[in-house]
Amino acid sequence: MSVPDDAYEFFRGDHFARENGLELVEVRPGRAVVSMQIRQRHRNSQGTVHGGAIFTLADCAFALASNSHGVPAAAINASISYLTAAREGTLTAVADEFAKNPKLASYTVVITDDDNTRIAIFQGMVYRKTPGNRGENTGGK
Repeated sequence: MSVPDDAYEFFRGDHFARENGLELVEVRPGRAVVSMQIRQRHRNSQGTVHGGAIFTLADCAFALASNSHGVPAAAINASISYLTAAREGTLTAVADEFAKNPKLASYTVVITDDDNTRIAIFQGMVYRKTPGNRGENTGGK
C-alpha cells in the first residue's frame, strides 16, 4: 500500500485524528484507508467503542479520500449508521469515491473490525473548491 507525501502532510495537520490514535494506511485517488486500535479512551460507559470515535475514524478516511485529487474539498454533509457494537481489536475505515464532478463529490466509508464484521457505514459529500473560488456563499450572485 502506498501513501503519497502530500497525503502524509495532510494527515499530519489533523491533530484531532492523531490525538485519537488514528493511523493512515493508504491513500490513492478517490480512496483512503485509516485504522484505529481500540483503546480505553475510545470506550463509552457501556464498554463499547463510542459512536464519536467511530465517526472520527470514518470522517478522517473521508477527508483523505476527498482531498486525494489535489483539489481542496470541504464536507457539506455526512451521516453514519451504526450496525453493531465494537469492543476490542482494530477498526478499519475504507473510504471510496462514489461520484465526483467539478464541484461536488460523494464518498462511502465502511468501518470493519478485525473479523471483517461491518461496524458502521458512513456517507459524505464534499464541495470541491476550484481555483479562484474560495467556497464563499455569494447569496446567489
